[in-house]
Amino acid sequence: MKFLFLSGGAHLVWDPSAPRAAGGAELQVALLARELVRRGHEAVLLGTDTGQSDDAMWEGIRIRRGGRYGTGALTDIMAAWPVIHRVLREERPDFVVVYGWTALLYALAWWRRVVPFKLVFVCALDAEIDGDFRRRNPMRGFFFHRGMQKADVRFSITENQARHFRDQGMTCSVTRLLLREAVFYEGTNKTVDLLWVARCENVKRPALFLDLAESLPHARCRMICTPHDARLFEEMKQRALGLPNVEFIEGVAYRDIQGHFNEARIFVNTSSHEGVPNTFIHAGLGRAAIASLEIDPDRMFGTFTAGVQARGDFVSLIAGVNKLLLTQEKLTSASAESARFVREWHDNERNVAAFLRGVEEEE
Repeated sequence: MKFLFLSGGAHLVWDPSAPRAAGGAELQVALLARELVRRGHEAVLLGTDTGQSDDAMWEGIRIRRGGRYGTGALTDIMAAWPVIHRVLREERPDFVVVYGWTALLYALAWWRRVVPFKLVFVCALDAEIDGDFRRRNPMRGFFFHRGMQKADVRFSITENQARHFRDQGMTCSVTRLLLREAVFYEGTNKTVDLLWVARCENVKRPALFLDLAESLPHARCRMICTPHDARLFEEMKQRALGLPNVEFIEGVAYRDIQGHFNEARIFVNTSSHEGVPNTFIHAGLGRAAIASLEIDPDRMFGTFTAGVQARGDFVSLIAGVNKLLLTQEKLTSASAESARFVREWHDNERNVAAFLRGVEEEE
C-alpha cells in the first residue's frame, strides 16, 4: 500500500539541517511513515516548503514539497493547492493521511472525485472532536468537522477521543503514540529537578512553569522553549533570565531532546489542553516522573502513579512537585511508573498493527 501524509513539518524530524523543531503531531507522522516503510509499504511526506529538496529520500520515505500551505494563511493555501493536486496526481496514493486539524481535510474529501484515494484522519487533540475547536473557530471548525465526517477511516490516540467520535455517529479505532526508540535511560545522574519542554504559545502556558520555579527556589529548573509566538517568547525569555534557579534554552533539535529528559527528575506540563503529549513519552523513556497541571489522557494517572495530576489546581501542583522532590521513595516509584506507562501503552508493534487493521478494512 502507498500512503501520502499531508503534514506541514513532519519532514523536519528527519532533516539534519532542519530550520526549526517539529511539533508533536509532526513527529508522530514521521514515525508512522517510517514504521510503514519498515513493513514494506510506500510512504510520502508532502510538507510545506521549508527549503527541503523535492523528492529527497530520508529513512526510506520520499519527501515532496507542497507549497507554503503550512502557514495557515488563506492566500498561501490557495497558492499551494495546485501543487498539492499535482503531487497527488503524480503519486497516486492508496491513502492520504491527515494528522490533526486542518480545513484542508474537507478539500481533500471533495478532491477524491478528481484523484481517487481513501482519506484517513487521525485525531491529535481532544478539542478537535469534543466541540471546543469548532466553538472557537466557527467557520474553519465547520469545514474541518465535515471533513472528519467524510473521511473513509478515522483514528484517535485515546479511548476518550474514540468515544466522542462514536457518540457523534462516526466510526473510529484507537492507535496510540509511537516511539522513535524504545530505549529507557538506565543511569542515575539526574542534574535537573524540573524540566519544561514546549513551543512558546499560549496553550502551553509557559508562564506557569516560571511561577512554579519561583515558588520552589530550591529546585534546579530547565526550560526548553521553542519560539512560536514571538512576543510571548521574548517575554518568557527575559523573565526566565531573571530567575537564578532557571536555565533557559531556546529550542533543541529533536535528535537531542531525549538527553534532557534523561537528566530530569520531574517533567512538568502546564498546557491547558493537548491530546497525548509526546513529552510524556520522553519522560517515561528518561525515567522522569510527570507533573501535569491539567492533562490526563485516558485518566492515565489513575492507572500509572507516575507523579502528580493537579486537576487544574496550581497550588496542588506546587505541593505535589515539592513532595516528590523531598521524598526520594515517592520520586523513585513515580519514575518507575512513568516508564511502565510507556511500555504498556506505547508499543510500536501493537499500535502500527492497529493502524494497518483499520486501513485494510477499507481496501
